[in-house]
Amino acid sequence: PPPRIHRLGELQLQLLKVLWDRQEATVADVHLALASQRPLAYTTVATMLRKMEARGLVRHRVDGRSFIYRAAV
Repeated sequence: PPPRIHRLGELQLQLLKVLWDRQEATVADVHLALASQRPLAYTTVATMLRKMEARGLVRHRVDGRSFIYRAAV
């Protein structure tokens, strides 16, 4: 089958770039990485990562009480 094409918003692309650079990151890591570029609430980053996971763009594993995200694309 042909490769799947994902349409990404600007914020989704920024989140993926952080994950591509770091391989894995918590919500707090991603939030901190984007803080200098764009003022975002921690909950916004968490919500976006959760929605992106539902679309198959990212995956997570659990480490204690933290979700560690990684890019799936």
